[in-house]
Amino acid sequence: MASLIPATILTGFLGSGKTTLLKRVLHEAHGSKIAVIENEFGEENIDSDILVQEAGEQIVQMSNGCICCTIRDDLRATLADLAAKRRKGELVFDRVVIETTGVADPGPVAQTFFMDDEVASQYMLDAILTLVDAKHANQQLDTRQEARRQVGFADQIFISKADLVTPDELADLQHRLAHMNPRAKQSVVHFGEVPLAQVLDLKGFNLNAKLDLDPDFLKADAHEHHDHDHDDHGHHHHEHGEHCNHPHHHHHDDDVKSFVYRADKPFDPAKLEDFLGAIVQVYGPRMLRYKGVLNMQGIDRKVVFQGVHQLMGSDLAAPWGPQEARQSKMVFIGIDLPRDILEQGLRQCLVA
Repeated sequence: MASLIPATILTGFLGSGKTTLLKRVLHEAHGSKIAVIENEFGEENIDSDILVQEAGEQIVQMSNGCICCTIRDDLRATLADLAAKRRKGELVFDRVVIETTGVADPGPVAQTFFMDDEVASQYMLDAILTLVDAKHANQQLDTRQEARRQVGFADQIFISKADLVTPDELADLQHRLAHMNPRAKQSVVHFGEVPLAQVLDLKGFNLNAKLDLDPDFLKADAHEHHDHDHDDHGHHHHEHGEHCNHPHHHHHDDDVKSFVYRADKPFDPAKLEDFLGAIVQVYGPRMLRYKGVLNMQGIDRKVVFQGVHQLMGSDLAAPWGPQEARQSKMVFIGIDLPRDILEQGLRQCLVA
C-alpha cells in the first residue's frame, strides 16, 4: 500500500498573508514537491508570472517542480484527479496544500478527507493552518463568523502584521485567540517567513501523534484560568487580576469558545460512546474541533479521540505510566456549545 499523501489546509481572512506564506513555502529549498490547490476567487491568486501554464489544463507546473491548480468543480474531484495523475506518473508531488478563499469555513474542506472514501484512501489530512492579520483581526473576529471559525479549526495560528500594532494590542489578540482555541500553537510571523517545521508535518489530525502537539491543553493548562472566568452566559470576568494593567483589553464575547474537561475517575466506555454519539448528532455542526486523552475502565492504555463536526475517531495510544495520574482530559472548541449539558453528560459517563 503506497503511503498516503499529506495534505495541509491554509486558511485565513482576506489580506492576512496566505499567498505570501504560500509563495515562501513554494520557493523554499525543502526538496519537497508540493501541489497547491487554490480555492481563491479573484482576490489574490498566486502570481501568474511564477507559473507556467500547461495548455488546456488548469494545472500549472512551477519552475521548482511544484504544481498549482485551481478548483474547477469541487475539491473531491480535484484531489482524485491529482492522485490519479500521480499514480500514472503524469505529475510528481509529495504533498498537497489547499489554500481556501478568505471567507471560507475550513470545516467542509477538512471533512472531505474523512467523508469521501476515495480521498481518504489516497490522502492524510495533516493540519489546518490559520493566518490572522493582527491589525484587522479584532474587527474581523467581531463581525465575521467565518473568521472565528477559522480560528476555532486551527492546529497552528500564524499572526501576521504584528508590527502594525502595539505590544499590548498584540498580547490582547493572543489572549483572545487562546481563549477561542487553546489547542492551536500561536506564532508571530513577518512577511510570511515561517520555518517549514511549523507548516508541514504537524500531525494535527494524527490520533497517535505525540500529544505535546497540543501544547497548552495536555500540560498543566496555561489557559486554565479561562475555564473559571466565565459565568454561564460566557461573560468575561477578571477575578484573577488578569490583564488589569492592560489599557487595551476589550471585552469580546465570541461565540467560538473552548473549554477543557478533566476527570480523575475512569469513563465507562459504553456510556461515553453513547453520550458522545448523541452529542455529535445534536451539536455536530457547531462543534469545530474536539480532542481528548481518556482513561477508560478496563483499558490499560490511553484512549485518544478527536473529531471535526459530526466525524469522530478514537484509537489506543501508549500505556499509562506506573507513576502517571490516570486523568482524562478533553478540549471542546465550538460555537455556543452548551458547556453545562456537556459537562453534566460527561460526569454521568464516569464509573461511580
